[in-house]
Amino acid sequence: MATEDRAGTETVTTTSGQPGTDGITIRVIEESELGEWGKALSSGFMRPKGDGEVEFRREQFTPGRSLGAFDGARCVGTFRSTERELTVPGGATLVTDAITNVAVSATHRRRGLLTRMMTQDLAAASERGDSLAILIAAEYRIYGRYGFGPATGHKGYTIDKLRAGDVRVPAEAEGGSFELLTMEEQGKLGPELHDRFRRTQPGAIDRRTVNWRFLTGELRQPGADWTEPLVVLYRDPAGRPAGMLAYTITDEWPNFVTKSALKVRDHFAVDRAAAAALWRYALNVDWIDRVEISNIAPDDPLPLLLDDPRACVDGGDSSDDFMWVRVLDPATAFGARSYAAAGRVVLQVSDRLGYADGRWAIEAAEDGTGRCERVGEGSAAGSASGAASVSASGSGEAADLALDVSTLGTLYLGNQSVARLHAAGLVTELRPGGVARAGALLHTDFRPWCPDVF
Repeated sequence: MATEDRAGTETVTTTSGQPGTDGITIRVIEESELGEWGKALSSGFMRPKGDGEVEFRREQFTPGRSLGAFDGARCVGTFRSTERELTVPGGATLVTDAITNVAVSATHRRRGLLTRMMTQDLAAASERGDSLAILIAAEYRIYGRYGFGPATGHKGYTIDKLRAGDVRVPAEAEGGSFELLTMEEQGKLGPELHDRFRRTQPGAIDRRTVNWRFLTGELRQPGADWTEPLVVLYRDPAGRPAGMLAYTITDEWPNFVTKSALKVRDHFAVDRAAAAALWRYALNVDWIDRVEISNIAPDDPLPLLLDDPRACVDGGDSSDDFMWVRVLDPATAFGARSYAAAGRVVLQVSDRLGYADGRWAIEAAEDGTGRCERVGEGSAAGSASGAASVSASGSGEAADLALDVSTLGTLYLGNQSVARLHAAGLVTELRPGGVARAGALLHTDFRPWCPDVF
């Protein structure tokens, strides 16, 4: 579910569980407090308090991972995190601190409550050994000061069915089959298939059981509309599930001529061939004149698969930022991902919370494996991740680039190039050629994509 934040500018920090100078306490909530916590969350996002949606919130509750800001007995701020796996370039996965349900009451804004909850959660994440934290920012200007940077984006498309023509499908997908699933069948077949898909997609996260219950309508948020979709499963020529598409159809028939749309709700495939087969299916559904896709990978080749790519136009739901990443442990995070070229680059990172502050050397071998280590005064050994040994680095090694930890989060998955961030003034080149060297090292063929809210 989408991260919720309406906290504004915050400045105050205090010790966990102790009242601040204004008497407000930040602490971990118990399950018995979900009613008051849920009321604060609802009102923080301009919804009626109601009963706090206790049963709905209980389905998502993990002991020790939900924080509340309390003014006396009244909850006036909420914050929740969960454990999610994130796929990084090269296909490795890292456990991350996934932050959501962030809200501060309109009566208690500008008092430092977000900062106190955020710093408490990030400290706990670091203690657990999480190398990354992630969130979805409803407001752009809040989270950079906590070290988060926009790390994935997405596109939205509308395809004119009559103009599009056919979809170019690779030969290896010919002979595959399709079947329409019930919600029960989707719930059984979807998890394993999605797990195979998300390990091929940098930026994707795992789906937990509760997420599938949302998707199939078994679990619904009170007051929220839910319409059962049509779900089609694609099986490859060997009969193995390889892709899934969930969609609804509008019912528009002016003058008995269809103007109906096929609206894609969810889609994923384990390879390009299966994805192309699903798009051919969608564009061959009867009684529609367009296909609307609100969330697709920013570099997805879909328009180029059509006989007429001009039939695929911007659907108006494109964004350069969706999931944001905060690097807590550069050695582990950068040691886990792969690299496009062999080489070495040294980054001078500024992090006012201290986690990534300092000088870091990233070195990659010819096979794409790499490692990251702190260099300079007080340097410690980095993580190896199977890479070739790194040459010794002295305390006086000069940095190639200087950047803030929020920009480091943007670079991590490859959402923006080093050159583009340098042109925007977000990266400073300290040694000639540093931008080019870092760009070659961190290059990814396709930008990352996170299809799921959390």
